[in-house]
Amino acid sequence: MGGWDRALDAAGVADPGLRDDYGRQRRQVTRYKPEAVLAARLLLPARLVPHVIAATAYMHRTDTLLDSGPLDGRKAAYARWEREVADSLAAGRTDDPELRPLLNTVAAHPALRDRALEHLAGAVADLDFTGFATEADYQRYLDAYSLPAFMVVATLLGPDGDQSAYRSACRTFIDASQRLDFVSDLAEDLADGRLTIPEQTLARHGVTRADLERGESLPAVRTLVTEQLDLVDRTLAEGPALIALVPPAHRPMVRCTIGLDELTSAAARADVPALLRRSAGPPRPAALRLLGREYLRARRVRG
Repeated sequence: MGGWDRALDAAGVADPGLRDDYGRQRRQVTRYKPEAVLAARLLLPARLVPHVIAATAYMHRTDTLLDSGPLDGRKAAYARWEREVADSLAAGRTDDPELRPLLNTVAAHPALRDRALEHLAGAVADLDFTGFATEADYQRYLDAYSLPAFMVVATLLGPDGDQSAYRSACRTFIDASQRLDFVSDLAEDLADGRLTIPEQTLARHGVTRADLERGESLPAVRTLVTEQLDLVDRTLAEGPALIALVPPAHRPMVRCTIGLDELTSAAARADVPALLRRSAGPPRPAALRLLGREYLRARRVRG
């Protein structure tokens, strides 16, 4: 019996058709996010792995609908998907093989039901998103979209019972992580017509959108980006508070998630002018060392 079959058994997924649905979603997630599947398999208790896969697959399908095709078509497709998910969650059943794993995971982790609905309600904020006028707009986007999206998977990793303190710590982390994504993907977002650093912040530094689009490494641009990374690092430094709130068996995964953002921020800071041409990410050797350290910790926790 392979590791995936053992994980399905540990998660209580016995029905052959449902096991096939989970397996198909695992293959889907592996194609677009192999590092997430590897981290889940190595760092999380086996019983949780299929549920994290199902939540991630649901997120991916939602994101694909938000991002694919002309705006009018996306709006119509998303409205259909929103109704289908809401109706399926209300009924507790569905004929859609893409939703069956989610419903089974919600049955095992009931708190996920409200998080999935909250995400659906907020995700429309990303349909025609092109950027922010002010820092306050960015903070509203975090509350409407980024935090609900993060909580779909994070809820599975959090403590049992009241998660209010945990959600607050997740809000702090996602502020850093989302800002880091916007800085590290600055060139890609600009090419897609999105300016993800608030216009108010650009004006304060005397930087224009055209400066960024031309890719010129002006002193003001470097100062602007460095300031954003400073905000990221100060917020990531609060990560231990989030780690302390999750069960010990889940801490290696949460530490790894925070650590990867720390590595990405360091890589972005090391070559700020390059961010105007390409995205930044964690160096592969350092990421593998981080994963290895947390894997050893996970094994010690599991005994």
